Amino acid sequence: MAWLRLQALAAVLALLAAVSHGFEFHEATVEAIHLGFSNGSLTSTALVQFYLDQISRLNPLLRAVIEVNPDALRQAARADAQRASSDGRLTGGLHGIPVLLKDNIATFDALNTTAGSLALLGSVVKRDAGVVVRLRQAGAVVLGKANPSEWSSFRAVNSGWSARGGQSLNPYNLSSSPCGSSSGPGIAAAANMAAVTLGTETDGSILCPSAWNSVVGIKPTLGLTSRSGVIPITPRQDTVGPICRTVSDAVQVLDAIVGYDAFDAAATGAASKYIPAGGYMQFLKKDGLRGKRIGVPNGFFRGFGETELRVYEQHLTTMRNHGAVVIENLDVAPNLTALLVDIASDKWIAVRAEFKLSLNAYLADLRYSRVRSLADVIAFNNANPAQERLKDFGQANLIVAENTNGEGPVERAAIRRLKELSTGGLERLVKERQLDAIMTPDSRASSLLAIGGHPGIVVPAGYDKQGVPFGICFGGLQGYEPRLIEMAYAFEQATNVRRAPMFKP
Repeated sequence: MAWLRLQALAAVLALLAAVSHGFEFHEATVEAIHLGFSNGSLTSTALVQFYLDQISRLNPLLRAVIEVNPDALRQAARADAQRASSDGRLTGGLHGIPVLLKDNIATFDALNTTAGSLALLGSVVKRDAGVVVRLRQAGAVVLGKANPSEWSSFRAVNSGWSARGGQSLNPYNLSSSPCGSSSGPGIAAAANMAAVTLGTETDGSILCPSAWNSVVGIKPTLGLTSRSGVIPITPRQDTVGPICRTVSDAVQVLDAIVGYDAFDAAATGAASKYIPAGGYMQFLKKDGLRGKRIGVPNGFFRGFGETELRVYEQHLTTMRNHGAVVIENLDVAPNLTALLVDIASDKWIAVRAEFKLSLNAYLADLRYSRVRSLADVIAFNNANPAQERLKDFGQANLIVAENTNGEGPVERAAIRRLKELSTGGLERLVKERQLDAIMTPDSRASSLLAIGGHPGIVVPAGYDKQGVPFGICFGGLQGYEPRLIEMAYAFEQATNVRRAPMFKP
């Protein structure tokens, strides 16, 4: 505990170093960065150096970053030179801005892509992930890779732990869970270790770390962002989305990464019809709650303390005061517990087979890797039990998946059942009550969104008595991003909940 206190003090002191040369780096937004570039108070090189320094100071405690890009400063210098040669005009919405990627998003550069596993250390991909291609086109600097829960939590490890990165910690309360397999990006965004970050979600892995680290996370409609080059769990649910300190920043990143990708043609082709002309920034409206119909389903607030429940009630009042029609006491199903149990059961039947098929395809497509199949990964773990902490975590889920034999009648029946549960649950409720969104706490409705490929946005909502953050999730149906952004932005602007972490032991 004494070590934690000393490390926490060092982290707090690092925050005091966040103002330099007239530009306030601490909590800097994309808009502020653009302004700094244009008025000469900031360069990409200085910005990248600041985040590299933050990582150097904070990462020994937080373990949010698994690897920094040795080419980041060169990329930043190139961006500065491009800006100087074009009279300060930006060549993309994220030009010169450093982005940190979850370590399951492939980059064809000096960085590793491992999902936190030592088995993939040194593997070489054939190309950048689809979202990375778009980030580079937008001018972003790839700062490095963020620490995930190993294999994106498919292997049952502690939340935020990987063999490569160790145990990441929640910067608000170091004894609290960072939550979810995208905990590294969430922590890094919260603690000002990157300008913006990218995470991935199969079920809750963007929404939960965003809620518990007091940042904004957007889990997009399935296929709105490409999954090509992302170490997979299941193509039915996997999605890539931004985790940032503000709604505006998250939307700026979303605008950069959405769109068709030939390497994920079916999903991105189907979802491209949802992308609005003019992009998503146009939906950042301070009056975005006005006229919106927001449903509050029963059952999701059980287990919260008086502090949190009181805050949530205050937020419902705020939404009403800003013109929303808030409809409480709605039922997603006659028995919510039974519904969630059914979803979990059918999902596991399907996902364990899909994981093996998808991972084997990913590994077989690598330019170089010492593991080429899930069976190879299991064998690697058995050969390296100490580093992979087999005694603590085992690898039961990996073994169960390896013992599947593709998508047979049982798996197809489970997938059909999941579609029925989505159609007769969330989709029925939203359509019957003509809702623009449901509002739930943290990531508690993530399974409802996951099985239908539906989007959600988490915004900071408050802090409990121990200083641990909690969030509000606005969830809707496929393609509802514009209205969700309107609501999330208006709520954020009306409440201004987020505050920087103080690293409480």
